[in-house]
Amino acid sequence: MAWWSRSEDRQGLVVETKKSVPKGIWTKCERCGTTLYEADLDANLRVCPGCNHHFRMSTGDRIAMIVDEGSWKEHDRGLESSDPLGFRVDGKRYGDQVKSATKKAGPGDAYRAGTATIGGQQAEAGFFVFEFMGGSMGSVVGEKITRQFERALAARRPAVMFCASGGARMQEGVLSLMQMAKTSAARSRLREAHVPYVAVLLHPTTGGVAASVAMLGDITLAEPEALVGFAGPRVIEQTIRQQLPPGFQRSEFLLEHGMVDMVVHRKDLKATLTRTLRWFQVPSHPADETGELADEEMPATD
Repeated sequence: MAWWSRSEDRQGLVVETKKSVPKGIWTKCERCGTTLYEADLDANLRVCPGCNHHFRMSTGDRIAMIVDEGSWKEHDRGLESSDPLGFRVDGKRYGDQVKSATKKAGPGDAYRAGTATIGGQQAEAGFFVFEFMGGSMGSVVGEKITRQFERALAARRPAVMFCASGGARMQEGVLSLMQMAKTSAARSRLREAHVPYVAVLLHPTTGGVAASVAMLGDITLAEPEALVGFAGPRVIEQTIRQQLPPGFQRSEFLLEHGMVDMVVHRKDLKATLTRTLRWFQVPSHPADETGELADEEMPATD
C-alpha cells in the first residue's frame, strides 16, 4: 500500500496526501545508517545484517534465545523494592518510579533468575532487566543474585549471569552500594566450593555492577562493542584531562587487554555457552575428597 494517495480538491486540482508511517515498523541502524524492517531485525536476533551492529535485545527475547524451550523455571518473581529512604527526585517518589517501571517491564524488578538448561546443560541463569530503571542494582537485585548463587552452590550447578546495567540504584543510597559487597561475597563462596560462574557482558555494563559481580566470572564473555567500565569515557577524559584511545571500554578493547576471555557474536552465544558449560561437567567416575579417582576405578597399569 502506498504511503500517499491522490485526491481532487473543489477546484479539480490533484492533491497528494501523505500518510504517516506507523511506529515500530522501521528502525535506523545506529552504526551504518541503514533503514531496517523491524520484523527482519527481530528474525536476525536484533543484529544489523549489514554491519553486525548489535541492537539492545529485550530480556524476554534473550531468555527465549538462550535457554532450552520449556526448561525455564523462574524464582523470586514476587520480590519488590521498598522505599526505606523516602527518596524523591524532581518531585516524584521512588515508589512511584518502581510502579511505573513494573508497569513497563513487568514484575521482578531489574533482575530475573531461574533454573534452566542451556544446550542440555543445567545452570542457574540470571538476566539483568535493562528495561527496568536501566538495570540498576538495588536491594532486590542484590538479593536475587545472592539467592541465585546460593541455589547454584546447593545444587553444585554452574551459575550464568547476563549483565546489562547502569550501576547501583541511587534511589536506595548506601543500601544499593551494599549489594556490591553482598553479591561479591556470595560469588566468593562459589569459588571456594569450585562451582563455576560464567559472566556475559552486554551493552552497557557499567557502574557498581561492573565494579563488582559482573567482572568476577571464571569465564567472562562479551557481546561485540558492548560498553563495559565503571565510569563513562567522557567522565574519565574530564577527570584525567587526556584523550582516551579509540574503542576504549568496548568489548574488543577489553579482550585485547585481558579483561574478558572472548567476544562472541549473538548468534553464536548459546553454542559458546553450551560448550563452556560442558567444560565444567562433574566427572562421572566416583572420587574421594582429594578429587582423585577411587582405587577400584583407577585404570589398570602394566
